[in-house]
Amino acid sequence: MSQPSTQTTDLPYPTGDFFDFEGLLPSHERERLHEVRRWLDAEVRPIATDYWNRSEFPMELIPKIAALDIISPVRRQGHSHLFAGLLTAEIHRADASVGTFMSGQDGLFTGSIELLASEEQKAAWLPDIYALKKTGVFAITEPLAGSDVAGGTRTTAVREGDKWVLNGEKRWIGNSTFSDYVIIWAKDIEDEQVKGFLVDTKTPGFSATLIQNRISLRSVQNADIKLTDLRISDEFRLAGANSFRDTNKVLKSTRATVGWQAVGLQMAAFDVARKYAVERHQFGKPLAAFQLVQEQLVTMLSNSMSSMGMMVRLAQLEDAGESKNEHSAMAKAFATKRMRETVALGRSILGGNGIVTDYEMAKIFCDAEAIYTYEGTYEINTLVAGRAITGVAAFV
Repeated sequence: MSQPSTQTTDLPYPTGDFFDFEGLLPSHERERLHEVRRWLDAEVRPIATDYWNRSEFPMELIPKIAALDIISPVRRQGHSHLFAGLLTAEIHRADASVGTFMSGQDGLFTGSIELLASEEQKAAWLPDIYALKKTGVFAITEPLAGSDVAGGTRTTAVREGDKWVLNGEKRWIGNSTFSDYVIIWAKDIEDEQVKGFLVDTKTPGFSATLIQNRISLRSVQNADIKLTDLRISDEFRLAGANSFRDTNKVLKSTRATVGWQAVGLQMAAFDVARKYAVERHQFGKPLAAFQLVQEQLVTMLSNSMSSMGMMVRLAQLEDAGESKNEHSAMAKAFATKRMRETVALGRSILGGNGIVTDYEMAKIFCDAEAIYTYEGTYEINTLVAGRAITGVAAFV
């Protein structure tokens, strides 16, 4: 069955960028974005649904992603936050599972080391991480601690001489079944502060068990992690991660990233729905000839563009060093709420074909649910923004 392409040239606005936000990029960043888009169309999108159906990750893509050299585009390569955001959207537009691997490896894992490791630790760890010779993930969520993880972390760290002993459980840790490293966030029982540790997944006392029966991001190997008297040298404690306030430096950045992920899912849904509406005929004419279908398509694209507009402004604030946590929270909440409506409309346009992955829309629809929830639920991010505009906290 033929798959829709983001490069449909026989229709107006082939990239779905109705307001030409890409035009804000300098030429070298725009060309780089187009290079990655071509690679995604050729290498990722054709295989994504098959791997999603089998709940397997396309491991053969990792060296190809390494060859693209797109890890840490802002801090390492000097690109703008706008470029990094549009890149995130483009990857998720091709496949949200591969996009989640990239965002986990880059923003959460690499970002933790870039922001919180000592200079000596960075020099030792980052070269292999940038080259994807070593992969890693970020483990903070627990079976009984999600939105309240700042104060509810149950994983413990006990110092014994120059070693730390870690015990506890983490949940929903993407791709930790095959990653080389996991950054574990654990509460130091001495000072009750959350600290970060770079843990080799081969260390005795570490286990990761794949979570079964998932309906979203099925190619991502989400796992339950168990730490049982895992001993780690103090040199693997992130030097700058000494409280949850430090952890939040990483989460502030990645929360914005999820807003871009939501843009990418909306653009993916629009790609599929538009092509289907033009090619599918009912009552002797294409679906696109019906007024209600055109209204749905316009709503989908309007949601996508309004979300992108907010994310573009957030990226500009980030580039100027003026973004705040509440900006990221509001943007993530808004973009993911609009995303939910957009993918539902796309599912509707495809009718019954919208609930089978053969036409891609079912995969997009299901993947949106995970993005709606992770990196802070819609409700929590809304309350973070609400606290900023009222001065009153609605949660502890």
